[in-house]
Amino acid sequence: MKTIRVILVDDHEMVRLGLKSFLNLQADVEVVGEASNGRDGIDMALELKPDVVVMDLVMPEMDGVTATLALLKEWEEAKILVLTSYLDNEKIYPVIEAGAKGYMLKTSSAAEILNAIKKVAQGQLAIETEVDKKIKAHNQNPDLHEDLTAREYDILKLLAKGYDNQTIANELFISLKTVKTHVSNILAKLEVDDRTQAVVYAFKHHLVPQDEE
Repeated sequence: MKTIRVILVDDHEMVRLGLKSFLNLQADVEVVGEASNGRDGIDMALELKPDVVVMDLVMPEMDGVTATLALLKEWEEAKILVLTSYLDNEKIYPVIEAGAKGYMLKTSSAAEILNAIKKVAQGQLAIETEVDKKIKAHNQNPDLHEDLTAREYDILKLLAKGYDNQTIANELFISLKTVKTHVSNILAKLEVDDRTQAVVYAFKHHLVPQDEE
């Protein structure tokens, strides 16, 4: 029976202790290292080359999202299981798209986490049910505004204020022609027909700061 070698990357010592105690009771799992931040987690993973890296997301020095992306860039074969309390879209999609094999919540049972570790060790995906629902919903209805550039965001916010093209050009110190090009790109990316619909989209998706709504 092959032993699954695991390292735990989490800034909460009690979380690591609880996981380590449980996992080391298993005949086929061994915790071979622990780290309290993403930077140390990367170094440990590259040194020990474990079968599974269990990665928290919110940590000091280097968060788990950044650490996941950096580790997979250095070691493409790394099998990372995210274990977090967060269901935020901005955390889920970057790590999954980067190649993390699993995403589980800390509210999951010990048996579910163990099963996820075993699946990830075998190269299979292990996605918690609520996370899987969010991913599927995102894939079916992606946020179109994610494709907007920083400049296009700026112009969309000014459109929401009711500014015309010339006023936007003056505000951003760019040419009227450039504004028209950006507005055209915004409409295309948001899949809307006119400026009014673009503004409605901006309010609906909370792209405009509260004091501007």
